Amino acid sequence: MKALIVDDNDIARTTLAHLAKQIPNLTVIDEFSNAINAYNYLQSNPVDLIFLDIEMPEMTGIELTKTLSGKDTIIIFTTSKKEYALEAFELNIADYLLKPIMPARFLQAVSKAQTILESRKENVEVTRDEFLFVRDSNITRRLKLDDIFYAEAMGDYVKFYTKEKMFAIHGKMKTAEERLPKDHFIRVHRSYIVSVSKIDTLQDGGIMINGKFIPVADAYRKALNTRMNVF
Repeated sequence: MKALIVDDNDIARTTLAHLAKQIPNLTVIDEFSNAINAYNYLQSNPVDLIFLDIEMPEMTGIELTKTLSGKDTIIIFTTSKKEYALEAFELNIADYLLKPIMPARFLQAVSKAQTILESRKENVEVTRDEFLFVRDSNITRRLKLDDIFYAEAMGDYVKFYTKEKMFAIHGKMKTAEERLPKDHFIRVHRSYIVSVSKIDTLQDGGIMINGKFIPVADAYRKALNTRMNVF
């Protein structure tokens, strides 16, 4: 993986570069002390991964991430502040590292990024098309993946919920899980798959999406907490 380090703190950049050198197949090709210079570089030099600080002058890490919407660049935030976590994960970042960053935690984050990168290569058709075909009143319609809030199993059907309405298809939850890209969706219950970016709040026993309470089973709780970087 080709990576950038973007952080206005010299020591933080040095620490990240040192950690990155310990990981095979990860190469830091450049470093920047501000997000604007990084943005300009990225216009003609695409990379796989960015280790990105949040609080920086002129342009924040979150603002830079929003400018990269629609691109395949994987983001790992590196920050000393916990309060940006929910907003960060709504941007579909790979991970959220709190400073000081421990080597084991850094390795875990890079492993997530590698998994996302490999998943994209393995599911080119789903990722590139970014839609599913669903049957609605005997009419087959195209449903954008970004419009899906969550999927619910109901007997021999899987129901896909959007902000406006629900679509039902004849099929199994396992098939839906295989079709939905794992960098955007996560299984939280035997009957539910949710869009990570659509999660409003996490609470005891479940999550809230668009005013709907969705239970989180114990078997899936650890994976969800890891994905959302919950401590």
